[in-house]
Amino acid sequence: MTGTAPAPATTSVSPTARGLWTRARGITLAVVVLLAAAVAIAAVRSGDRHGRLDPRSADPYGSRATAELLADRGVSTRVVTTLDEARAAAGPDTTLLVAAPDLLTDSQRTGLRRATATSGGRTVLIAPETPSLHTLAPGVTADPAISFDSTLPPDCDLPAARRAGSADTGGIRYSATGLDADTCYPSDGLPTLLRIPAASGNGDTVVVGAPDILYNNRLDRQGNASLALQLLGSRPHLVWYLPSLADTSATDAGDKTFFDLLPSGWLWGTLQLFIAAALAALWRGRRLGPLVPERLPVAIRASETVEGRARLYRKADARDRAADALRSATRTRLAPLVGVSPAQAHAPEALLPALSAQLHADGQSALHPLLFGPPPRDDAALVSLADRLDALEREVRRS
Repeated sequence: MTGTAPAPATTSVSPTARGLWTRARGITLAVVVLLAAAVAIAAVRSGDRHGRLDPRSADPYGSRATAELLADRGVSTRVVTTLDEARAAAGPDTTLLVAAPDLLTDSQRTGLRRATATSGGRTVLIAPETPSLHTLAPGVTADPAISFDSTLPPDCDLPAARRAGSADTGGIRYSATGLDADTCYPSDGLPTLLRIPAASGNGDTVVVGAPDILYNNRLDRQGNASLALQLLGSRPHLVWYLPSLADTSATDAGDKTFFDLLPSGWLWGTLQLFIAAALAALWRGRRLGPLVPERLPVAIRASETVEGRARLYRKADARDRAADALRSATRTRLAPLVGVSPAQAHAPEALLPALSAQLHADGQSALHPLLFGPPPRDDAALVSLADRLDALEREVRRS
């Protein structure tokens, strides 16, 4: 009598929410810590640098003290945030200070240079680097290595520098090629302040390698105040240009595409990241890693494993695979019993004659379909095949 087999216990191999959290909590915690640190650093820096180089700001890095000292000497200070205002203000009685020349686009720099080249006034560039200098101060280049000394002696004949004495100009160092320029406050042979006379008229361009002489918290140190007042107070009007992203001229890209506007460093960096990711994928994809033994939570009998595998075969209607497994196992066990090597156990020409000799009967015609025949047609045929194979093995062991 055939009874109903109890339903096998199912084991889920799908990842659970708890398992996913256990594996991802380390990475999640690291990301949260990094984000918190970034927010904290941004908050601290934004608090200290609020109104940086703004003549209206009394913060440590603002420049309100400089503007008030200039006002005491009769120099008016006006803040502009657009290119059109800066160009309109250029004139022989005006000093134009560009607080962040590197924030200007190429078209903005070109337009500003056209307005100031022949204006007869003074243009002061604060800590510009090579891209800005190429347009606003042709012939001047920024050295990649900055000055390690903040306070430097003037060491030049420029009257403003000689009267001010040592000042905190140490920052970006410059070199001027083919220019009749005043080079002051050198660091390791390269100046940190340049005064370049205009090709015609009384105008000039002053390049300062560091903004420290304009900060509220450093104005009373060394000769910073004297140098700042002399550089910015040579004309009765001072126009303080703070470039702004709200300026419509900053969005004029002309015929350039999005990739043309990206700095070359970003493009090369992105390419390197893609190459690194591809190499990492190839490296990890070829490495399967060692087998990791896992201790089972409970002991499983061999019969249960066999039954479980049989149920899988039955669910998939894989009678051919089940029959092949039964025949292969039977041939493997019969071969040593009849004197056939394990390597020849699955060769009919070696196994069948040995079996016939062992059984003392010419039964190769009946043994071949049993051990090497086609797959059974249905489940009943499969059960019959298993019984016949079992009977054959018992007969061989008795003979």
